[in-house]
Amino acid sequence: MKLVDLQVNGYMGVDFSSPLLSESDFVFACKKLIKHGVNAFLPTIITSSEKLYERNLSLIAKASEKPELKKHILGIHAEGPFISKVPGTVGAHNPKWTRKPDIEFLKKMQDLAKGKIRILTIAAELPDADKLCKYAAKNGISVFLGHQDAQLADLERLADAGAKAITHLGNGMQNMVNRHNNILQYGLACDKLSATIITDGHHLPAHLIKTIIKAKGINKIAVISDASPIAGMKPGKFNILGNDAILEKNGLLHNPQKKCLVGSSATMVECCKYLDSLSLLTKSELNKAVYNNPLKLIS
Repeated sequence: MKLVDLQVNGYMGVDFSSPLLSESDFVFACKKLIKHGVNAFLPTIITSSEKLYERNLSLIAKASEKPELKKHILGIHAEGPFISKVPGTVGAHNPKWTRKPDIEFLKKMQDLAKGKIRILTIAAELPDADKLCKYAAKNGISVFLGHQDAQLADLERLADAGAKAITHLGNGMQNMVNRHNNILQYGLACDKLSATIITDGHHLPAHLIKTIIKAKGINKIAVISDASPIAGMKPGKFNILGNDAILEKNGLLHNPQKKCLVGSSATMVECCKYLDSLSLLTKSELNKAVYNNPLKLIS
């Protein structure tokens, strides 16, 4: 089965958001991921400093043009910096580098990326998020909504402005929320938006995966891995994405101090296998969730 991953933060110890990222390391990680069975993907840069964007967006854009990578790398996913800085909601991102929606800064990012930013994750509740969304959508960037504490009205307003999906629905949110009024419930209720979900067996329990699929319908579901730089590594302690994280033997990758996950230790290969093991989808439906639907979200 062909696999398309819209969100890959790194692989085999290589961090795409690291100030030490080299072109050779990037190529190494991408080749390993392709060999592992991920046919196409979007390298992802999380919320970072302006200096990091200047360095890594250019590096990734250039390396992505290499003949051995070009057909496999579909663009870049910029997860941030226009997200919430609220603890829990910000997830593993560094809150000091979050920004208010800024069209001029997005233009700079896209120039650095040689036009290769295909997905931008923003928080729907931020001031002028709808203006940024309209600009991005008009200029060929698929806007996803995530790491946010938005209301249902915010999601619907951004959907009307051109947003396509919610980034990892059920994750990137606070642990303690109102039982009825929270971003997970709003995401389920917003029919206009598709949902990307991490089906690695840790980010979402099986019953919630079933609920999301039922609420959204198979045509509005796209599996992502949110693979961290530790994906493919053996259990142990790591410092990644600015977090002191632990990779447990069962694959759980977490920051015990922040009490949050730090991306996934799985790739789309493992995420596809786990979702298939739940027997929620037919083979045809599974193919939509891991291949057809992700492609549609960046078309």
